[in-house]
Amino acid sequence: MFFVSTRTPPTKNTKTPTHPPPTALGEELSLRYNRPAMSLTRRLLLLAALLLAAVPALAQPQTGLPVTEIVIQTATGKHKFQVELATTPDQMQRGLMYRREMAADHGMLFDYGSDQAGIAMWMKNTFIPLDMLFVKADGAVLNIAERTVPGSLVSVPAAGPVRAVIELNGGTASRLKIKPGDKVLHPIFGSKP
Repeated sequence: MFFVSTRTPPTKNTKTPTHPPPTALGEELSLRYNRPAMSLTRRLLLLAALLLAAVPALAQPQTGLPVTEIVIQTATGKHKFQVELATTPDQMQRGLMYRREMAADHGMLFDYGSDQAGIAMWMKNTFIPLDMLFVKADGAVLNIAERTVPGSLVSVPAAGPVRAVIELNGGTASRLKIKPGDKVLHPIFGSKP
């Protein structure tokens, strides 16, 4: 039997498209579906983006701390605050991290149990500016760090041994004229609010 082809052979100027042999499954599929292969760099960037998207779900403010009332006695009068009480190392380390807002008459009281030297705070993962009041065991305010910078890793130290630190919204100390020497009334300082 005799077969005649109706197809003409390619001329010298015509090139048949050829692809180099695929070196990986991703390249093989990209050639098959006429899409460029995703580079390793792009894959790693995509993975990093997915992991970073998951972090905010894990980064939540702590809840469930006991709430207590403190009174700060200043030259302008007595000022009441509802504060969360942080007493364990884990509670203190987390503090007010991840908070986006806080009521004007709220804050956090970090109780170290007795006067401690070398107490310092920082603003890691804290999104609102804070005033930090460093308070001695007798309830006297030793020093104040006003309007600390959100997210800062700079240490904010006490000027000496303190029993507690009170964090309030930034600007509160200035607004209420809270000064070193003012008294904080609370049972941990041997007084009632």
